[in-house]
Formats: sequence, structure tokens, C-alpha cells
Amino acid sequence: MHATVRPAPSRDPAKDQPLIDDIRLLGSMLGEVVREHEGEACFAIVENVRRLSVSHQRDRSPKDEHALELILRGLTPSQAVAVMRAFSYFSHLANIAEDRHRLRRRAEHAHDPGPVVHQEGSLARAFERLAGAGVDRGRIAETLRRAWVSPVLTAHPTEVQRKSLLDAMLAIAELLAARDGLHDRRELERNTALLRTRITQLWQTRLLRDRKLTVRDEIENALSYYRTTFLREIPRLYAEVEHHLGEAPAPFFRMGNWIGGDRDGNPNVDASTLELAMRRQCETALDFYLTELHQLGAELSVSDRLVGCSEALTALAASAKDDSPHREDEPYRRAALAIAARTAATRLALTGGAGAYPPRVALPPYGAPEELLADLATVADSLRGHHGAAIVDLRLGPLVRAVEVFGFHLATVDLRQSSDRHEETLAELMAKAGVEPAYPSLDEGAKRALLLRLLAEPRPLRLPFASYSERTSSEFGVFEAARRLRAAFGRESIRHYIISHTETVSDLLEVLLLQKEFGLMHGTFGQPGTTAELIVSPLFETIADLRDAEPIMRAFYALPGVEALVVASGAEQDIMLGYSDSNKDGGFFTSNWELYRSSTQLARLFDAKPGITMRLFHGRGGTVGRGGGPSYQAILAQPPGTVKGQIRLTEQGEIISSKYSNPDIGRRNLETLVSASLEATLLASHDAAPEAFLDAAAELSRLSMAAYRAVVYEMPGFTDYFFAATPIAEIADLNIGSRPASRKANRVIEDLRAIPWSFSWGQSRVSLPGWFGFGSAVRGLLAERGEEDGMALLRRMNAEWPFFRTVLSNLDMVLAKADPSVAQRYSELVPDRALAERVFAAIEAEWDLTTAALNGILETEERLADNPSLARSIEHRFPYITPLNHLQVDLIRRFRAGQTEDKVQRGILISINGVAAGLRNTG
Repeated sequence: MHATVRPAPSRDPAKDQPLIDDIRLLGSMLGEVVREHEGEACFAIVENVRRLSVSHQRDRSPKDEHALELILRGLTPSQAVAVMRAFSYFSHLANIAEDRHRLRRRAEHAHDPGPVVHQEGSLARAFERLAGAGVDRGRIAETLRRAWVSPVLTAHPTEVQRKSLLDAMLAIAELLAARDGLHDRRELERNTALLRTRITQLWQTRLLRDRKLTVRDEIENALSYYRTTFLREIPRLYAEVEHHLGEAPAPFFRMGNWIGGDRDGNPNVDASTLELAMRRQCETALDFYLTELHQLGAELSVSDRLVGCSEALTALAASAKDDSPHREDEPYRRAALAIAARTAATRLALTGGAGAYPPRVALPPYGAPEELLADLATVADSLRGHHGAAIVDLRLGPLVRAVEVFGFHLATVDLRQSSDRHEETLAELMAKAGVEPAYPSLDEGAKRALLLRLLAEPRPLRLPFASYSERTSSEFGVFEAARRLRAAFGRESIRHYIISHTETVSDLLEVLLLQKEFGLMHGTFGQPGTTAELIVSPLFETIADLRDAEPIMRAFYALPGVEALVVASGAEQDIMLGYSDSNKDGGFFTSNWELYRSSTQLARLFDAKPGITMRLFHGRGGTVGRGGGPSYQAILAQPPGTVKGQIRLTEQGEIISSKYSNPDIGRRNLETLVSASLEATLLASHDAAPEAFLDAAAELSRLSMAAYRAVVYEMPGFTDYFFAATPIAEIADLNIGSRPASRKANRVIEDLRAIPWSFSWGQSRVSLPGWFGFGSAVRGLLAERGEEDGMALLRRMNAEWPFFRTVLSNLDMVLAKADPSVAQRYSELVPDRALAERVFAAIEAEWDLTTAALNGILETEERLADNPSLARSIEHRFPYITPLNHLQVDLIRRFRAGQTEDKVQRGILISINGVAAGLRNTG
């Protein structure tokens, strides 16, 4: 593999000076802390490693690389741990500085008086673009009335940050942001002292978890982002939309959550975790409302001796039964007390706990969020009718919007299970009921016929006094819990049932039958008015599944009774598309192409069903190999007619913390989702890409998949190479998730989860899932069509086709973040040297082909020429990641040779944490 092509330099270095200053400030403070805690000798080692790494990154000097390697290999385990902690924490601090600089630059753009200067993804820019295209506000408002935009938090095992560290880093981010507005010397000195205190706290805080995360831990981690960001920033997002729209938009933005309900491959998730997730979500939402209501009561000191109020407000105030003479003339304050009392009673009724705000008086709980909203509207209407509109905007307005968005459930919890578990469950039900002794052995036609017959029969399969296996009883429990929880927390609390490994129509019918068995279907299937409570959502994951998606959905809707059931149940059809497994199956380009084709075909199918809203759910991860990359570009690159204001997408791993742990960064990312959805719906062309583009993409896909599978699945020894040349085995020991790394206890790539697959390649700086096969595909296309004509076509595709341009943009990012020289170091971990040389030579050859292909299409050898902010990021952070990689290789070598002492193991895991933090999208 040739040396990495250097990222494009910043076009305006002066703009980066505040970032450089912040990095130097935080880095110098970290250095002081290291010197104080670890001593002068350790600090000297860290500084020497830093200097050599920066020099090598700048000049690519073999001399510097050799000197760096000698130092790192000579460290004792204790020294190695200290150095890795220093560089890991520096990566975290650099992330904070970069996030601050992005917000700083965004604020500068927002105040620029010139035309359309706002950054990509901002609502201001989106509304300017819409206005420029002649899209009026009425059309935007109508689009939002029908829209459903939803990020869905998932608990996949790549989130390597502890909550304690996230809290400390948020405090550092707030202090760093405050410095921009400080001019008094003493205030700056105090800020500096507080920063140093927080960095000391970081150094004295353990980087790693002592124990593996439980599902409860994952639930609590996710809820922390609601308290930090979502509960306040989503109402502000709505306020921003209202500002640009000129009217309050209809609710269109919702949060989703898999944690506690995703059972696929996770034996630790069951009915109890589902109930725990819903209870804790409810407590989080209602505790936020109660805090706001108590603040509201303190602020609503409006006296009716000075200004009037409505009769409805007077009645609401009277219901508080508050006889304090101090509030006799303050009806709004008494109304807030009444609302708070009923909200506290609601918390007690739904969760069994009173929390920090027990009811002050015995008032009935609210039966639904709409009742709480009605009381809040009474207060708001009275204020607006009596010269108090400005008071509404302060706290009451955001609270109303929060209740509209979060209800009593906070976020929709998706249920997910693998299709084979549904088959297993129904097989036992049918056998016990004497209906069918060998359901799994039936062919697809016989399964469909049997399932349709059983759906139409009013009697259940489950026998009240029969004994069922533990696995089957566990599945029963989840459906029973879903029915209870929906009844208690509302229909938005659990909406979707996602079927992993959907391969046949019967996979969908099985979940409908299970809904019927457990009271989630009302009426008799096939009869008018029958409804199902849960949206049956297939997940198409592998290349073969994606190719079968449209035929399966077409056949499903052709069955008698299905379309009528969907329409009566709300006329929504969610379909989930899997990015990571399709990539592991067919490689980077083929995965993207088959997702594009499948989306296009599904959109056409549902265009013929105007009464049903199709919503694609994109199962994206952090890495490009798992569908990662900028969300704004990804949404705009969706095929024509596939968004239509409807989109769900997963947010996974450390991407959640990088996007949402800082409230300001979080709001920017939320804006991006809304802006991109509006632009993709109202600005994107509905014309299909030219036939020549589609034909070329299909050919690239065929050639790319062949090259990818020839190495990954067909080259002898490749699996052994992967397990030896990446830290996959060591990652399994990192306590970063409750889900096993592999579906089965073996060393087969097909059974390995796509998340650790991508995570491991990212750690070893190969990033193979994000690029492998593309170079061979371009070489083959040019051989077929001629060098000149073929390259001209590819350049046209990049210039004119958003899909292809986004694929190349993500490829560009992957090549910029990978490091061939570091990747070669990992190959030295393979005991069989002949195997190592053979496999690495194949990787190297494809790397060179892919780099040459991308250079030819983009007509530049600079990486990230069109993304200077990311180029800056790489320039500043990579000198601090490379030493972590070198130390990781060295410690893995020692560990596998038998040096299993605690510091060696801990050092490996710290390096994994640090590299993940530095790359920011490894999972």
C-alpha cells in the first residue's frame, strides 16, 4: 500500500487559528497534569512521542517512524498505559475543540449579511434554498403536516465512552465556549483554573468500565442524552422551524429507541427490560415536565389585580385547592400548582414512584398527554389574551412543544426479533395445539396458507394450561408486555415490530399471527375494520434480501386482507434497510447500489398505493462500511421519491455521543435531519437517473462484489488473517455493550456481527469495509468501455448524480482516515508470515487501484479537497492516533505471546478507546 495521500490543506489558515489556539491550550493543560501525576520522565516520553509523530505525519520521514517505533517498543507496560492515556485524553480534548470551532464558524456564518451563507444542514439555508426554488411556506407547512422524521438510538457495542467521562467533557466544552466571551483578565484566569480542574478530573477518572454493560446501563446511558440535549433542544428546533415558517408546524419530529426492545441476538433483552425502558423513559419525561412546571410556577407571578385572566384559567387555578394568602391574587401560579400536582400524580400512577416532586394535593392523574396539553393551553391562551404573549415564549411554549413530542413515553421503543425465533415460537404453539406438528418443514406456500387460515380464525392457538419452553415463554412475555405498555403509555410508546432476516412473506404473516395471539389485533383478519396495533416492519439486510425486498412486499400486499388491515391500522408501512450486513455480504459499492435499487423499487410499489404511507428506516452505523457518513448528504442522495418527508434512521455507537452529548452540537445535528428531509422532499428531482448512469452503476456493483468476495470469502486463510491482524478478539473483552460480538461461537465471518467487523478494521486503520472492491470495479469498467469514454462517464456521474457523488465523498473520507503504514504494522501480528504477505498484498493491490480510481474521477490526488473542515480535523488529530495504534500492536503482540498481566490487557483496551475517540466513526 502506498503512502496515504495527504489531505488537502486548509484554504484559509487564519480561520483555523482559534481552533489551533484551543487545541494548544487544552494540550498544554493536559501536559501539565501528566507531568504532575506521572513525573517528569513520563512527561518527557509523551512529549518525545508527540514530537516524532507530528513530524512523521507532516513529512512521512522513515527516520521519524523508526525512531518512534523504537521508543514505543521500549516502553514498560506501565509506561505504555500512561502514554496511551495521555494520547487518548488528547483525542477527547481535540474533539471538544473541533466541536467548539464548528459552532464558532456556524455563528460567524449566521451573522454574515451576504446571500445564502449558512452552512449545509442549517434550517436557515434550507428555507433560503426552498424560497429560491419557489417553494412557498404553505407547501412547506403541508409537507410537515404529513412528515415523520425520527432518529432512533440503538445500543450497539461500539460506544466506548463512560458516562463519567462524557459529563466531564461536557463541562470542559462549556468552559471552552465561555472563553470566547470573556475579556476580563480575572474571569479568564478563573476559567483557565476551572479547565485545568476538569482536565485533572479526566486524568483521575478511569477510562474503562470494570464490568460489561447491562441493558439497564444502556437504557440509562441513552436517557442521559434526553436530559442533556433532546428534551430542551427539540422544542428549540420546533421554534426555529416556526420562525422560518411563520406559523407553528404540526408535530413531525419524534425520537425512537431500540434499547430494551431489541431482542435480536441479545438474550439479555426480554419483557422485563422492555418494561424497565418504558418506565424509566416515562420518569425521565415527567420529571422534566415537573421541573419546568415548578420553574413556571415561580415565574408566573402575574397578579389579577393588575391584569385579567380567562374564566377557564380561574377554574383551573381553583382546582389547585391552594388557600395560601400569598398566592390569592396569583391565579397563574395556582394553575401551575394544579398542573404540577396532576402531573406528579400521573408519574405515581404510571411508574409507581413519586420522584422528587410528590403531589402536593390529591388531584387525579392525567389520562393522556392531551389532557396535560389542554391545561397548558388554558394557561397559554389566557396569557395571550391578556398581554402576556411574551411570557408564553419564555418557558410555557417550549414545555407545550415538549409534551407534544415526548408525551408520557419520551420515545417510541421498537421491538425487534429475528424471523427464525418467530418461526420457532409458532412451531411450538401449533404443535401443542395439534394444528401442525412440523411447521418449520412446510414449504413457503403451505406456510402462507396455514398462517392466513389461522389469522382468520377467531380462536387462539395458545392453550391456557399448557407448559411452554423457556424460549417460547420469553417471546410470549414480550408481546404481553407490549399490549400492557401501549395501554398505559399510549399508542406512540411502541409502534414498530422489526423482523430481522426477513426473507419470505411468511416472516411477515408470523408477526401478524403473534399479534393476534396476544391481543394486539382487534377484529377478525379479513373482515372490515380489523386493526393491528404494531406496524409489521421487515428488515432486509443481506444483498439477496435487498434484491428480494420489493417482490416480498408486493406478494405480501397481494394477499387477501393485508392491504385493508394496514389501511385500517393507520395506513403506514415502515420498511427497514440494513447497511452493515449488506456491506459485509457484498462490499462497499454493491451494498450502496443494492440499497439504492431496493429503495427505488419499493417507492414505485407504494406509489401505486396512494392510501398508504411508506417510510424507509435506514439502519446506518458510524463507519462508511455500515452506512455512515454525513447525514445531510446521505438523505439528499436517496433515490427520487423515496423520502417524501418520511425517514427514520439509526444513531449508533460513539456516533450518539459525538452528535448529541453537547446540546449545541446536538441541535445542529437535529437541524441537519430536518433540513435534509425537507430538501429531499421538496427540491430533489423526481426524475430517474439517466439510463447510462444506472447501467454503469450496475456494472460497477457486479465487478466490485466479485473482487470483494474473491478476497474476503474465497481467499484461503483470509479469516485467519482477519482474526490475527485486527484486535477483534481483544474487542470482545472490552465492556462496551450487552450484545455478543458474534451470533454463534465460531470464527466464521458470515456469523460475525457487522459492528465488530467494521470496528476491528477501523481500529487497524485498514477500514476495508469502506472501500474494498471499488478500484477493481473501475478498472473493469474502463477495460470494457475504453479508458477515455469510461472515465468521462464516471466524472459525469459524479458531477450530476447525488447518489454517486455521495458514494465517492464517503470513499474519499475513508481513504483519508485509513493509514496504510499503520495497517502494515497490524499485518505483522499474523503468525503465518506467508499468509500475512499474501493477504496484505491483495489488500495493498486493491488499495492502490481504489486510490487511482478515485483520483482519476475527482481529478485530484488530494483527499477531502471539498471538505476542508474534515481535512483540518485529520491534520490535527492523526499524529495523536498513530502512537496509539503502534502501542496497540505492540501490546497485542505481548499479550498473545503470554504476557497477560493486567497492565498489558488494560493498555490494549485503553488504546481501543483512544483510537475510537480519535477516529470518531469507528462503529
